[in-house]
Amino acid sequence: KKALLGGGQKRIDTQHKKGKLTARERLHVMLDKGSFVEYDMFLEHDCADFGMEKEKYPGDSVVTGRGRINGRTVFVFSQDFTVFGGSLSGAHAKKICKVMDQAMLVGAPVIRLNDSGGARIQ
Repeated sequence: KKALLGGGQKRIDTQHKKGKLTARERLHVMLDKGSFVEYDMFLEHDCADFGMEKEKYPGDSVVTGRGRINGRTVFVFSQDFTVFGGSLSGAHAKKICKVMDQAMLVGAPVIRLNDSGGARIQ
């Protein structure tokens, strides 16, 4: 359940107050109902600098996987602003690369939903 909440309910509420959907909500709206298969939901960053080892979230800051749009298979990643502002970590990048590699194997498109403050430099 914790992985489904990203950075937590308070941060989700903040997104909603700004009129924004969460990473998971954006995928839910875009993909055919029930078609999303998530990859690496529990992967966490491995940074131990600057106190980062005390702040970990399952899935890190990106939701990745595959689904369908109008019946066509697509691979997707949706950055999660509720976790470190959606910023890119090593774990985040590994998840994105996995989706891209899987898409290349089957010749399917990759769709990126961007909601990020940029790179996480620790």
